[in-house]
Amino acid sequence: MTGDPAGTLATTDLIVGGMTCAACVSRVEKRLAKLEGVTATVNLATGRARVTHPSGVAAEELVAAVERAGYTAELPPPPEPAEETRPAGPEAADSRAGREERDRLVITALLSVPVLVLSMVPAFQFRNWQWLCFMLTAPVVVWGAWPFHRRALLGLRHSAATMDTLVSLGVVASFSWSTYALFLGGAGESGMRMPFTLLPSAGGEVAHVYLEAAVAVPLFVLTGRFLEARAKRGTGEALRSLAGLAAKEVTVRENGQERLIPIAQLRVGQEFIVRPGERVATDGVVMSGSSALDLSLVTGESEPVEAGPGTAVIGAAVNVGGLLRVRATAIGAETQLARITRLVTEAQAGKARAQRLADTVAGYFVPVVLSLAATVLGFWLGAGAEPQAGVTACVAILVVACPCALGLATPTALLAATGRGAQLGVLVRGPQSLEALRHVDTIVLDKTGTLTTGHMTVTKVTPVPDGIGQEAALRLAGAVERGSEHPLGRAITTYAQRARPERPLPEVTGFRSTAGFGVAGRVEGHRVEVCTPRDDPAEPLARALAEAEAALQTPVLVRVDGADAALVAVGDVLRPGSYRAVRRLRRLGVEPVLATGDREATARAVAAELGITEAHARCTPEEKARLVRRLKDEDRRVAVIGDGVNDAAALAGADLGIAMGSGTDVAIGAADVTLVRGDIEAVADAVLLARRTLGTIRGNLLWAFGYNAVTVPLAAVGWLNPMVAAAAMSMSSLLVVGNSLRLRAWRPSAPRAARTRRPGIRGVMER
Repeated sequence: MTGDPAGTLATTDLIVGGMTCAACVSRVEKRLAKLEGVTATVNLATGRARVTHPSGVAAEELVAAVERAGYTAELPPPPEPAEETRPAGPEAADSRAGREERDRLVITALLSVPVLVLSMVPAFQFRNWQWLCFMLTAPVVVWGAWPFHRRALLGLRHSAATMDTLVSLGVVASFSWSTYALFLGGAGESGMRMPFTLLPSAGGEVAHVYLEAAVAVPLFVLTGRFLEARAKRGTGEALRSLAGLAAKEVTVRENGQERLIPIAQLRVGQEFIVRPGERVATDGVVMSGSSALDLSLVTGESEPVEAGPGTAVIGAAVNVGGLLRVRATAIGAETQLARITRLVTEAQAGKARAQRLADTVAGYFVPVVLSLAATVLGFWLGAGAEPQAGVTACVAILVVACPCALGLATPTALLAATGRGAQLGVLVRGPQSLEALRHVDTIVLDKTGTLTTGHMTVTKVTPVPDGIGQEAALRLAGAVERGSEHPLGRAITTYAQRARPERPLPEVTGFRSTAGFGVAGRVEGHRVEVCTPRDDPAEPLARALAEAEAALQTPVLVRVDGADAALVAVGDVLRPGSYRAVRRLRRLGVEPVLATGDREATARAVAAELGITEAHARCTPEEKARLVRRLKDEDRRVAVIGDGVNDAAALAGADLGIAMGSGTDVAIGAADVTLVRGDIEAVADAVLLARRTLGTIRGNLLWAFGYNAVTVPLAAVGWLNPMVAAAAMSMSSLLVVGNSLRLRAWRPSAPRAARTRRPGIRGVMER
């Protein structure tokens, strides 16, 4: 359970059992909503409910409310320390239930097949065949269809009707009519023969029995739900495979000795060994050794990434080269793998707007179908038709109507899409983010760490003549920047430390960081500022500034006690994927806009290099936010991509915020989409995936509504055999799930291997 900062609201996840269709979802949500201040979102595919409620409402009250609706509910079990990344859900506890369903299906099939063959092939109908069929049908109706009867009775006790109500009534009606025909209607006579047709018989022969429908309905529905459950598990396979990447054991190094321990015993700060072929046990920093790490299963990176001393590594990455000694920086739920799993799980709890409409319709669907079936039966009997024809039409309506497909249309597609997105290095918060991503037509791009790699190095230091000198200026600047998290600051600090490794950097007091400007502090009695040049400085700094901008490097001004002391040029490299990303976004109808804190000349140079036509320089966080508002006022659908604290306001104000996974927690927290792999081209992949996913959802909903709109009238006019109706109802759900499963194999339209690679250039830095 989680609460908001004020402590007034809390969010609780529940595992809900017994739901079979969208009508069940609607009922659970309505029952929870009757509690004061409670709202709930229920996911049929995952069997989970996310409930937002006042802090004073205990979880036990929520569970009781669900149980009063006729379903089971429980809190997810707390994860074991070694399994923080494993998503809790009904799958882990359903293996026994799955075996029971399989056994029930097998036995039902063994009993039903002889009945179907004898009823459908008159040539096989021997003397008294109908009584054998009756004896085989009875256990199917009573035991095979018991799950439907039980849930229908539970619903009746709570004054509610669901998909199980329709199936149960259809089975009971078919068997009851057949029992009447056998014992009282002459169908039990020795030597009776019964023809079979896919269309219901309207000949008025009371001797006709519907034992084949009584067994076919539970057989087909059980088969459909068994296959549907397997398919739904397949839609979430990507998430489970991510969770399965977590290491179970780790080799730690203490006092020069190595020993193998369970991952749950590893603590932050401990050092562990990663041998070639092993997975990195948890997030950490390489202390010694060099190797290449395969991140393809975690972030979607297609090529191994080099790692050496000082390199941050991600848990679950595969070591494909040398021996590494790593110091753990995060464990359990704090690792990046756990964060990925958590974000995907949360995304799957949401609903698209179309699904909310479908759930609302499904809430009224079953009562309407029951009323329609009774009306049709009354009409047939009132029109003078034989009872057999009226019963046939009534049973066909009960069996063919299917709210299941309505409830599965969005959750299964979202399960498959979010899992596939995670494999490609794209984490989406939920269906609302997918909908926004599909309609985006403008993307505002940050530069440092987004278009560039963020790996900066100092290329030149130009001191002021007759000043404090290059070494002193660099030393003071490195000391102040040590408190900064910006890549630029880290580059200056690293360079200063390496220049005089025997002399540690002094302490800084009164440190202050101003987004879009720079940092300041007091070092050894001097007031030191490291900032972006706002005006043209005097020579020789003016010449150094022009040279840095011409070389697409970032100029940084060092000021000591209010006077210019030196100009530091810092170089970065544009990501190779930035070129392709801009081209692909344009082809998708999305216009890129560059917003950077750098000077005008630098911004224009980078925009020209990437082919971006609109660039904004010297942007403070407030100016970036104003730019986003202006673009939105022009009726544009705006997305913002950033990775730093200075991007958080713009990310939150945009229609869609996209954060680089390597960025700060503030930026990631404000974003709707996170790009885990360090490749901005993933933005184009995300747009394509969003469009494909929402297209799949629309197709699913169109099928679900269209199926019922066509088959229910056919059943009402007597053109649908109950057995055919049962098969059609089962196939409708399978088609929806199967269509969603195609997203698991989705790939971006342009294979990465076929794309042209351009060499990186010296890029630019921004504050």
